[in-house]
Amino acid sequence: MSTNFLEQEVDHSYKYLHQGTTAQQSNLIDDGPTQMRTLILPVGPPGAGKSTLTNGLQQFMIAINRPCSVANLDPANDNITYSPAFDVREIVNVDEVMEREELGPNGGVLWAMEEVEANFDWLEEKLEQCEETVVLDPPGQPELSMHHMALPRMMQRLEHAGYRIVVLQLLDSVVLTRPSLYLSSLLLCVRGMLHLPYPVVNVLTKIDNLKAVGGADLPFNLDFYTEVQDLHYLLPVLQAEQSASIGGGRGDGGKFEKLNEALIELVNDFGLVGFETLAVEDRQSMASLLKAIDRASGYVFAGARATDELGRTVDDEASVWAQAMSDQWTGKLDVRDIQERWIDRKDEFDAEEKRAWQEEARLAGALDAQSGVDVVRKHADERGAALVEGNESDELEVEQAKWEEEMRRKQSSGGETSVQVVRKS
Repeated sequence: MSTNFLEQEVDHSYKYLHQGTTAQQSNLIDDGPTQMRTLILPVGPPGAGKSTLTNGLQQFMIAINRPCSVANLDPANDNITYSPAFDVREIVNVDEVMEREELGPNGGVLWAMEEVEANFDWLEEKLEQCEETVVLDPPGQPELSMHHMALPRMMQRLEHAGYRIVVLQLLDSVVLTRPSLYLSSLLLCVRGMLHLPYPVVNVLTKIDNLKAVGGADLPFNLDFYTEVQDLHYLLPVLQAEQSASIGGGRGDGGKFEKLNEALIELVNDFGLVGFETLAVEDRQSMASLLKAIDRASGYVFAGARATDELGRTVDDEASVWAQAMSDQWTGKLDVRDIQERWIDRKDEFDAEEKRAWQEEARLAGALDAQSGVDVVRKHADERGAALVEGNESDELEVEQAKWEEEMRRKQSSGGETSVQVVRKS
């Protein structure tokens, strides 16, 4: 029995590799799915921006012409801003659950998620109709990503069905403005990464709003918070905050010193917490996050050939792997540039971006007007040729041809008369 179990585990591992990026791995077995399917799961506390990110990802994927489906997995979400491929409220309604089971809002959502798990066949059938990349928008209850087992069990079954799962753990960047909030958020990330054992991308959302909520007064640069290194430098600031909050500098914060040291040591020993940043309305920020997701899932855009560290061409089965692991495909924005853009010189960049948008709109309008002029000229030329060739005596068409010729002369001479095309009724 134990031998069979080990064989099953090995086979499952090979199937997982079969969806990877190298030909050598895909030759390990000749069955299993041939198309890699990615499932993106944003989790985080309420207000972290899960639904906003889901909406932003859908729009960004459409803009770059990449197939993607989004779906609502929150039975209490009555304000969906995106176009869902399916909605879990088709099978469970949290209001009905609360009334039937006499539960509050929080308990009702957890019970509803257990009902979704009980109807997993419905979820799997809906996902099969989706694109190769799926974004699921789950409820915001922290219990689901901390200790409740309904969501992990569903993700495990989807993983066995062949999905590459990437968890996006979202935190509002306002947590950076208080050392205690930041430390508690780090512990939240550690617990979430243990509860959902999949590739995790921790994301500080609303980075474009950080300056407005105190980001200009941070005691450290942004890279200190995103790279989560040398956390012992946080101890004096943390102690000062706690002392001020319990009595105005009487030294009472010292009783938390050992606890703070133990918590920081825990995060340091875990060693896997780091953050991406996100401003949903910024194209560069969205592109950087998407590349981080792709890197976590093994989804790589690559050419047929690559070069090794010595510059030699690699065109065998290791080519795609070499490209996937090269620095040029990371696509991560430099955190120093992010700090300059959103904290140090935000107003300057905002003004420059606004001017760029206005110029882009002006150019687009000019191109549209020129296109309209070209259409009128072509139409007038064709109509004039038809009149000459066919010896047309229709007075309306003759008058229309004269009018179009006059409009063409005015446009050629720089006149600003609006151009309209009058058609015969």
